[in-house]
Amino acid sequence: MFFIEAKRIIVVIFGSLLVAISLNFFLINANVYASGFAGAAQLASSVFEDHLGIRVSTGILLLLFNIPVFILGWFKVGKGFTIYSVVSVIFATLFMELLPVLSVSDDIILNAVFGGVIAGVGVGLSLKLGASTGGMDIVAMVLSRLQDKPIGTYFLILNGVIIVMAGVLYEPENALYTMLALYVTTAVIDMIHTRHEKVTAMIVTLKADELQHAIHQKMVRGITIIPAKGAYTKEDKSMLYLVITRYELYDLEKIIGEIDPNAFTNIVQTVGIFGFFRREGENISKPS
Repeated sequence: MFFIEAKRIIVVIFGSLLVAISLNFFLINANVYASGFAGAAQLASSVFEDHLGIRVSTGILLLLFNIPVFILGWFKVGKGFTIYSVVSVIFATLFMELLPVLSVSDDIILNAVFGGVIAGVGVGLSLKLGASTGGMDIVAMVLSRLQDKPIGTYFLILNGVIIVMAGVLYEPENALYTMLALYVTTAVIDMIHTRHEKVTAMIVTLKADELQHAIHQKMVRGITIIPAKGAYTKEDKSMLYLVITRYELYDLEKIIGEIDPNAFTNIVQTVGIFGFFRREGENISKPS
């Protein structure tokens, strides 16, 4: 258990280093903006310096922007997820303060592409282990649970604001290059983690009740339990069928490994769902 958590922290810190490298070496001097709160902090830093004559580093603004989000995440998303997000943001801020801000290339397209790739790798590795880079990840998860809209919708809204502001406050070309960087970042995250916002898990197990209880302790998700039988062993089993968001995938894998390491699990991409997808704070009514 200690080894798993230590590995998770190391990967999160490494992801923070990659995000800092992406910003300091490629995106900041090129006036190309990253996705999420990192891009918002980067844009705010540029506005403060260029229009108000006040120099505030992107790293410090990133930390300040995340403080209220951490409080929200602690109560609405989960303490574990939020703690790793705090670690990610603190180390990203630290690395951004320690590393120099420089231009590896004068070609703005190369800066946008390589900055987007490196940021995507950093964020994707964190997401793959069930952590996040803070900021919009937490806000999007909370809003998604309340409204049952795709998490990507909220990313699109924030990133759309960043793109428009980049075009209004600076050159329109900056908005186009920012779109390129955001596209590359998203594509890399999809390759490392998972393309879809929701996935379907089908778990064949001998410990259905224990797994169901453990999953419900961690997640607000409905589960359908279906009787199953092994074709070769003829052994009676159960299959748990549930739809989760990609942010919950790591926690689900961890629960299955702890409760029933011998369970067979199939994770399939879910393009869309119809009907009821349980949201936080809602109760399923029982017939009287």
